[in-house]
Amino acid sequence: MKLKTLTGLSLALSLGLAVQAQAEGPVAGETAEGSLAGKTLTFVSYGGIYQDGQVAALEDFVAKSGVTLLSDGPTELAKIQAQVESGNVMWDVVDTGDYMPYVHCGTLFQKLDFSKLDISKVPEGQVGECSVPAMNYAVMFLYNKEKWPENGPTSWADFFDTEKFPGTRGIPGYAEAEGYMIELALLNDGVAKADLFPADIDRGLNKWRSMRDDLVLWTTGAESQQMMESGEVDMVMVWSGRGKGALENGANYQPVWQDWVVVKDQMTIPTGVKDVDAAHALINAYLGAAAQTKMAEDTSYSPINIDAKPQVDELTASFMTNTPEKQAMAYNQNVQYWVDNYDVLSEKWAEFIAGN
Repeated sequence: MKLKTLTGLSLALSLGLAVQAQAEGPVAGETAEGSLAGKTLTFVSYGGIYQDGQVAALEDFVAKSGVTLLSDGPTELAKIQAQVESGNVMWDVVDTGDYMPYVHCGTLFQKLDFSKLDISKVPEGQVGECSVPAMNYAVMFLYNKEKWPENGPTSWADFFDTEKFPGTRGIPGYAEAEGYMIELALLNDGVAKADLFPADIDRGLNKWRSMRDDLVLWTTGAESQQMMESGEVDMVMVWSGRGKGALENGANYQPVWQDWVVVKDQMTIPTGVKDVDAAHALINAYLGAAAQTKMAEDTSYSPINIDAKPQVDELTASFMTNTPEKQAMAYNQNVQYWVDNYDVLSEKWAEFIAGN
């Protein structure tokens, strides 16, 4: 795999063109009546309440444009690669994790045409050459309140402390490597924050290996949520939307927010889509304040349009990450470092989840 990263100059040029284009270009969330009549787009994401919420957020776009919108998934890099390499791309817009569109920018994912997108309402620093954010969310953990009705875990240090808090831990075990898994492990293996980088990936994975008997790997968001609803694990590291979904369905778990990891999914267009303009139109509609408000209200994931003002119930509000209180507890992973070191991280991560 050839690592592909952004350069400051290329990103500055591309975003500079975007700002210039938007003086006369599209407005996020606006769709011309009948503009995609007779056309079909396939949107791909990670399933469950998240994808349901994304599709619901696009209902106005579908109604106004006349497009037929299909939903598929979950997102898998191997399937994207197979489609691109065969020249038969069936997925038009794909929601991915943080790293994928950076590592494969210009190869599996095409560079976006910012004259067709309004990114003026997206928080600074969240737009790449091949992607715009789909939402913001947390990676955090919850613990079973039946296991610890009092004096339960309060930090990642407790999550890693199998002596003080004995029990099973659910953690991500899917193929896509995540750098924050290394950062958290190192920080809880005695490495000072100032000394994290260059990161000792082997040491981080060995920290996880030292807990192997207590770990239960989940490979989809739905699986992580089910772990809580069934009470299968004593603690579980999850995407915040899955935590909220489990509590909504009656899971007796307590969220722990200290040092929650700031993460965002990405909206991308695979290289070789049949209708590039239509794919951009979908993304531009998705970036609108109304669509982002709907997405946030349905999923608890935080909106990426600064004008979105979701009205949510108390539980959903408690899982929003854009409040001053949550931001004060946030932990920002070093995304650029993991993009630069993605190949070695992926290789070592694959060995770990294979049981080696």
